[in-house]
Amino acid sequence: MQLFALLPVNLNRMTLTDEQLLQQAKLGNETSAAAYGEVVRRYQTAVFNVAYRLLGRRVEAEDAAQEAFLRAYRALDRFDVKRPFAPWIKRITTNLCLNWLESARARTQLLAAELARDDRPVSMDDWAQTTPSPEQTMVREEQSTRLHKAILELPPRYRVAIELRHFQELSYEEIAEEMERPLSSVKSDLFRARKMLAEKMKDG
Repeated sequence: MQLFALLPVNLNRMTLTDEQLLQQAKLGNETSAAAYGEVVRRYQTAVFNVAYRLLGRRVEAEDAAQEAFLRAYRALDRFDVKRPFAPWIKRITTNLCLNWLESARARTQLLAAELARDDRPVSMDDWAQTTPSPEQTMVREEQSTRLHKAILELPPRYRVAIELRHFQELSYEEIAEEMERPLSSVKSDLFRARKMLAEKMKDG
């Protein structure tokens, strides 16, 4: 990742806390970019890992991570630096990746098939092994369009849970860790999200 990578390393800056660095970054002077560069250095691996788990491709994950850090930098004036930086940048990254994934219609087809079957995540191999007829293809395209619209109508928290469970095939425990929420809450969110999607698909 090249974001702020050309800035010189300052050993004194490396001893500062996140709060101190972010305070410097918000000043808008000659030290701001360097201070934020140290913050990026500390969290770039964690942010990349979030993006990679959601997007599944290294190049796209690197682009998403850089964009997430840039968005956070532009929004620093609205961020309370006394709060932990990691959860905030991870939420920015997750929401950014989710927006990118919403345009991937093929993934909505997988979930459309899954909703009609059971709670087991459908793999790409499962989907590839079937050769649909022209009529089945039309039905799947229609389901995909309707499901894509239905997902966009879900509350953001439910959208993230559906994305992580059904598209990235994470376990409930992994989702709870990723979203930093109790396991019981994740299961409840997924149950409600799937129920809402099923109702929207039925009504549509």
